[in-house]
Amino acid sequence: MRTHLYLLLLAAGISAAPQMSSMAELLTLLQQMCEGMTKDIQNLRIETPDNIDDANCISTIFKGMEQLKNNPAMKKFSAFFHNFERLKQWLMPNLAKEGKCDTERRSTTIFIKTVMTFIRKALKNTRV
Repeated sequence: MRTHLYLLLLAAGISAAPQMSSMAELLTLLQQMCEGMTKDIQNLRIETPDNIDDANCISTIFKGMEQLKNNPAMKKFSAFFHNFERLKQWLMPNLAKEGKCDTERRSTTIFIKTVMTFIRKALKNTRV
């Protein structure tokens, strides 16, 4: 599965070099989000992929971001969610039909760190 994710991100990256700056911006906004979360948001439990390298788990990340986006306390991070939506649209056409994804309900902080890892890997693969 790791190879599939690599090829998926590589194929997406070849056609989307301008997206690199958007992904770097997403990382910055995610870091700000992580630092600015209130206790009630931190205690929210979100389905988080056990293995970020599994191509079957990309939609799980998107669903988790939707859960965060719909939380009223996250309205102040609307710029992040708008930019993330562009990344989602960029990746969706390249996704194959997903299989089973092993997940666990984890804290928002852990979920956000997983998303940051996902974006870093996507950014790294677009530079290849």
